Amino acid sequence: MSKAQKDYLPWKECKLGDVVEINPTEILIRGEPAKKIAMELLQPFTKKVAGYSIEPFNGGMKFRNGDTIVARITPSLENGKTAYIDILEKNEVAFGSTEYIVLREKKEISDKQFIYYFSISGDFRDMAILAMTGSSGRQRVETDVVRNHAFLLPPLPEQRAIAGVLSSLDDKIDLLHRQNKTLEAMAETLFRQWFVEEADEEWEEKPLSYIANFLNGLACQKFPPQNEIEKLPVLKIRELNNGITEASDWATSNVNQEYIVDLGDIIFAWSASLMVKIWDGEKCVLNQHLFKVTSEKYPKWFYLYWTKHHLDEFIAISKSHATTMGHIKRKDLDNAMVLLPSNKELNQMTKIMEPIVEKKIKNYQQLSILKKFHDILLPKLMNGEVRVGR
Repeated sequence: MSKAQKDYLPWKECKLGDVVEINPTEILIRGEPAKKIAMELLQPFTKKVAGYSIEPFNGGMKFRNGDTIVARITPSLENGKTAYIDILEKNEVAFGSTEYIVLREKKEISDKQFIYYFSISGDFRDMAILAMTGSSGRQRVETDVVRNHAFLLPPLPEQRAIAGVLSSLDDKIDLLHRQNKTLEAMAETLFRQWFVEEADEEWEEKPLSYIANFLNGLACQKFPPQNEIEKLPVLKIRELNNGITEASDWATSNVNQEYIVDLGDIIFAWSASLMVKIWDGEKCVLNQHLFKVTSEKYPKWFYLYWTKHHLDEFIAISKSHATTMGHIKRKDLDNAMVLLPSNKELNQMTKIMEPIVEKKIKNYQQLSILKKFHDILLPKLMNGEVRVGR
C-alpha cells in the first residue's frame, strides 16, 4: 500500500444484510394500477431502465427510487440485468418480477449509488452466480446467500466518492445513447418523408438485393482460434442483442476479411430474432444467420434504412414458416422493392442523411471507449486498488 493510501480510513468487513436493506417491505394494493418494470426492460450492465408499463398489481417485488434491482435467475443474472431505479415520482412504489432482489441503502451506513455499483462488481456477481441452485434452466440465487455475503465496505464518504466517479461516466454514456435515439428518430422521419409520403411516382423500382450485398456469416465453430493472439470474438444474434461478453465464443482472426465486422458495419439478423443494426461493439467475426450488409454503389444510409423499412415484412415472413426457428430467404430480398431517386436527388439526400449516420457511429466509438474505461475502473475502485474521496 502506498503512503497516500495509508492516509485513507480503513474499510470494514461486514455482511451485506447488515449494511443494506434487502427486499424492503412496501405496500401496493392488489388490482390497483402501478408502474411495472418487467425483466425485459432491464438491459445488460445498463444503469437506467428502458421504461415501464402501467398494469394492475398482481404480485412481484416492490421498490422505490434509489433502490437497485438485481435479477437473481438464470440467464438474466449472468447477463448482468441490474438497474438503479430513478424514473418514479417522490414516494411512488413500483413493482416487477418476483425474480428480482431489491437492495436499498441504510441511512448513514451505505450509499444508494454505491450499492448499485457494488451489485455489478465482480465481488457480488461472482458470489451470486456461484451460489445459484435449482433445476437446469431455472437456477436462482437465494436471498439468504446475498444477505450473508461478507465483503469490505468503504467509509460512507468514500462510497459516495466512488459512486460519483462512476456515475459521471454513466451520465456521459446515457447522454450519448439519448443523442443517438434523437438522431435515429430524425433519420427515420426523413426517410419516411422522402420515400413514403412524398415519393416520386417516376422513381425506378429495384429489389433490395440490387442496392446492397448481403453476406451470410461463417459457421464459426469450424474456424476455432489457433492461439491467444490471432483470435476474435464471434458475433451471433446473442451478441447483436447484448454485446460481446465473457460468454461469447471465439474464432480465428485468419478468415477472409469480408467476414470481419468492425464498429459501424450494418448487420442484419435474418433468422430467429430478426433485426437490423449498426454494429456498436468491438472487432469480431461474422457468424451464420447474420448478414453483413454493404454496397459499392449506394451510401450506407440508403441501404440501412431500406432494409429497416422492410423489416416488419421480413418478420411476418419468418413467422409464417412452420419451423422451430423462423427465417427469411434470399428470394425475400429479391421481392422487397426499393425506390431509386435520380443521382442528383440521391446526392442531395446523402448530404443531409450521411452526417446523421456518421454522428451516430462517432457516438458509438465514444461509447465504446467510455464503457471500456468504466469496466477497467469499476473493479479497481471496488477492491480499493484505486482510492478516492480521502
